[in-house]
Amino acid sequence: MVKEKSSNSRIFDKDGYRKRAACICVRSDDESEVLLVSSSKYPERWIIPGGGVEENEQSGAETAVREVLEEAGVIGRLGRCLGVFDNEEHKHRTEVFVLIVTQELEEWDDSKTIGRKRQWFSLEEALEKLALHKPLQKHYINALKNSITT
Repeated sequence: MVKEKSSNSRIFDKDGYRKRAACICVRSDDESEVLLVSSSKYPERWIIPGGGVEENEQSGAETAVREVLEEAGVIGRLGRCLGVFDNEEHKHRTEVFVLIVTQELEEWDDSKTIGRKRQWFSLEEALEKLALHKPLQKHYINALKNSITT
């Protein structure tokens, strides 16, 4: 089953890009493992949780926290912003944050409605998984890696 997406609630910036937000969910302060979720369209593939900004949301941070709860069923401490990433093909502009996970729910919205799964991966494993389905999201992981070493 594919997740329904409402085109009525899409928010665009001044350049015509759809505004999105996402979180790289990490297990601990050392940021050596990240949580990926199964794609709603291709359940055997893995992605970083995120989605479109909604009308009632005041910030990308608010969107990112909502999206990880819906898609990954996790709650945590929102950390730094890793940057804003453009997807030229789909005209998306995604603000990406780090979230240190403090709670994993047994069931969550997308696990019940579309059977979405989540799994922890090392940074290298995550890069490999994203290369198969969401190669642009590899930039998010690389930004995380670069921010750890600097």
